[in-house]
Amino acid sequence: MNRTTVLFLSVCFSGLFGALTSAQTPKLPEPAVPGLRYYYPPEKVEPELLEADVCVYGGTCAGVAAAVQADRMGKSVVLLEFGKHLGGLSSGGLSHTDGGDPAVCGGIAREFYNIIGQRNFRPSRAEAGFEQLLTKTRVEVRKLAHLDRVTKSGARIVSITMENGLEVRARQFIDATYEGDLLARAGVSWHAGREANSVYGETYNGIRKPGTGGHNWPARVDPYRVAGDPDSGLLPRINDDPGTPGDGDSRIQAFCFRMWLTKDDPLPFSKPAVYDPEQYEVLARLFESGADPRIGWSLDTNNHHLFAGAYFIDFVGGNYEWPDASWAKREQIYQAHANYQIGVMWFLTHSDRVPERYRDQFRQWGLPRDEYVDTSGWTHQLYIREGRRMVGDYVMTQHNCQGREVPADSIGLASYNMDSHHCQMTIVDGAVRNEGNVEIGVNPYPISYRALTPKRAECTNLLVPVALSSSHIAFGSIRMEPVFMLLGQSAATASAQAIDAGVAVQDLDYDQLRERLLSDGQILEYSGPPRRGGQAGLDPKQLPGLVVDNDAAKLTGPWSLNNVTHPRVGDTYVHDGNAEKGKCVAAYTFKIPQPGRYEVRVSWPPNPNRATNVPIVIRFGRQQKQLSVNQKESGKDGFNSLGVYLFGGEAVVEISNRDTDGYVIADAVQLIPVPDDAPARKPVKTAE
Repeated sequence: MNRTTVLFLSVCFSGLFGALTSAQTPKLPEPAVPGLRYYYPPEKVEPELLEADVCVYGGTCAGVAAAVQADRMGKSVVLLEFGKHLGGLSSGGLSHTDGGDPAVCGGIAREFYNIIGQRNFRPSRAEAGFEQLLTKTRVEVRKLAHLDRVTKSGARIVSITMENGLEVRARQFIDATYEGDLLARAGVSWHAGREANSVYGETYNGIRKPGTGGHNWPARVDPYRVAGDPDSGLLPRINDDPGTPGDGDSRIQAFCFRMWLTKDDPLPFSKPAVYDPEQYEVLARLFESGADPRIGWSLDTNNHHLFAGAYFIDFVGGNYEWPDASWAKREQIYQAHANYQIGVMWFLTHSDRVPERYRDQFRQWGLPRDEYVDTSGWTHQLYIREGRRMVGDYVMTQHNCQGREVPADSIGLASYNMDSHHCQMTIVDGAVRNEGNVEIGVNPYPISYRALTPKRAECTNLLVPVALSSSHIAFGSIRMEPVFMLLGQSAATASAQAIDAGVAVQDLDYDQLRERLLSDGQILEYSGPPRRGGQAGLDPKQLPGLVVDNDAAKLTGPWSLNNVTHPRVGDTYVHDGNAEKGKCVAAYTFKIPQPGRYEVRVSWPPNPNRATNVPIVIRFGRQQKQLSVNQKESGKDGFNSLGVYLFGGEAVVEISNRDTDGYVIADAVQLIPVPDDAPARKPVKTAE
């Protein structure tokens, strides 16, 4: 008998279930372009049973890696994929991958990239690479597998059944979907959206201050349907109630299709089935503002490749219902995204509100004739940047990303920024602003095995390598395709060992798991040099005198948060993006415990792109001192003396970007008490 047993039930039951399915088939929207669909309802139901040791639900890169590894460990495997293609985003839009440095990426993930390369690979080549890995296995692959129900006995999953009648019974299950679809139907706790910063003691998780962060608006754009008339209502997907910074909400970072664009005999952009010009009104107003569109299209075009990501292909606000939506509802959301994004490309190449010189550039690009041939040149894979996230006994958080908490049960390394695309568009001072962007560098850090295991009372034979137990901001770092692959491999290794040991996944011997992972080429600790963006800054609490860091300053205008350059104070600094001159002000207010003479020192990490004429105003009592500093240069510790001043009970130091000639940085300000008889220290060169 085959290791995978197949059992067909009677023809009469097949006919009965087929008739029921036909009657219940939901009405779906028309595809945005021919052939482009997310959900293909079964034409009939034919009850069928597959039995296996391990069932992997989700044919993402993680799912393929898990299936291959379980097979290599001698287990029978069924791999179920919701759509028609294997590989998820790795074969559905990416032409290169983030977070796949050889220093942190091993095992099956490294095998895959050795097959296809790590940059400028074709989607079809990537899918062929996954198929190649599976060819050498006995894995049973089934596509168009739409999960219908989960059968459990106590805290164990017995089987899962698809809408087409396929039932899979297995000893261990792996949820490798982007959305956590199996874990949710299995009754495992999950969360979608952003937790409040207070939940896990984080600082980058909850709602951000609108208008701050990267990829924001380079010009003021009116948010109303009739410009200047609030009574006309807001343009699509713009709200006037963003919530309180630091609070949690149900919003998730925006999705898009990662387009494969080409100038080599391209297919011209078509008009989508539903074209709503109002969706592109803010884009038209951006062009009309005279802002630089900063066109950066490439083979793999992302949201920041037009207007630096202020407004392009991310369908901000259009995906909030996706994580827990039905298949039919997801099809509606999917088509809304497709119509919007295909409409963006039509608008850019056809609208007379786009200057002709730019339309000429856009029309040089188009879709490939030899990729995605069944979907009119558009990728079939919507970029699901975030769906459900399991809530287990161990939750990966910002503290893991920044090395303040290091789990002892590493199953692989993550190394990408703590990253989030925008979660909403809102209004600040009568203009559209984005909210939600975070880009904070990290050093490679370990992911805990316990982040893949559900709570014991909820399920004992399920592992979750993609929608793992993680906060929103930590998931933003973990959510890279190479990381998903290595987590999929680790999950499969654990599943096989749990079968052999006859234990719940929560009781697995980590030492044995670690030994096998290392023997299979997984990398569990990072021993290389610190990455520049992930280095820790100076602890403001350890510095002498009075210190106010940028996170305690009053920030006005569209500052962006970052931690790329050094030296700096604290985790981050802010910069103005070399844009919106005159609108960014950082005010550092000090309550002086002992009035007297203080040296004012300002910190900024230098860089050749910095402004040479940054205005700084020092206010004390009714007096003020105006200076100008060159941020291309800085002191060895990043601090620069601006002189000694006599302060009373309060002092304010303001940094602005008024009329500056480069990037402006606002990091920290330090006041050091100076005895009356002390000699003056030489200040940094300034212009008054």
